[in-house]
Amino acid sequence: MTVRELLEYGTRKAQEFNKEESAIRLLLMHFLQKESYELIMMMNEEVDKDKEEAFKKGVELYVEKGIPVQHIMGYVYFYGYKFLVGKDVLIPRFETEELVANVLMAYDDYFDDQEVEVVDIGTGSGAIAISLALEEPNMRVTATDISEKALDVARQNAVNLGANVNFYLGDLLEPLITLGKKYDILVSNPPYIPEDEYVEDLVKNNEPHLALYGGKDGMLYYERILKDAHLVLKKRSIIAFEHGWNQREKLEKLINRYFPNSQYETIKDINGKDRITIIYNE
Repeated sequence: MTVRELLEYGTRKAQEFNKEESAIRLLLMHFLQKESYELIMMMNEEVDKDKEEAFKKGVELYVEKGIPVQHIMGYVYFYGYKFLVGKDVLIPRFETEELVANVLMAYDDYFDDQEVEVVDIGTGSGAIAISLALEEPNMRVTATDISEKALDVARQNAVNLGANVNFYLGDLLEPLITLGKKYDILVSNPPYIPEDEYVEDLVKNNEPHLALYGGKDGMLYYERILKDAHLVLKKRSIIAFEHGWNQREKLEKLINRYFPNSQYETIKDINGKDRITIIYNE
């Protein structure tokens, strides 16, 4: 089969099972080891039989078995870096790239090229912590997660990408409190899906529930972090959260309870939805 015929085959399969057609192109790029623009140039070329069969198997796993494309490929690009992913970690989302970008901008405004201690709570694949460490040399980055398997993935990503990040196993802030260290920036994308909210099968059946659900109203981990954050933060510091688009008011109530004297701002994502909140402590 030619590249064009394989793409058409995968697209028909995706349409038949009501799956994203864009995922088919990603799979074809992966199995042929080509960029998108290269596929365009080779549409009429015959594909090696082994690669053809591997691609068809990948399509089957995605459209019929409901396996995420990122798990089939084994990686995802986040903030321009290639991260290993699998069933033990949440697949990094585009919205979380915006969290990283806004933390970097807040750092520039608030700390002006100073060396700072940064901690990422619930790091998962390490995407936030590693991206920050690679993007800003003045950030000395630490990351925590309750899952040893997730930390194994994060550590491997740090090695692969040459990032200097310290990883600690433990529940939210607990390992940091034990260390007795203080940080300038705390960043977190904690689980925030309410327990009774609908989650599509592709996500629910393949990603760790520990990284998805945030209690009855989705705010459980925000409250736990904010309640104890003063124990691990310097007086002048920043807290940056990603959250659900409809959770701004609930998060504001928690901020006013635990950091009543601090300023904060909520930032909309690229789709115009409330997605990131940054707290500035003096």
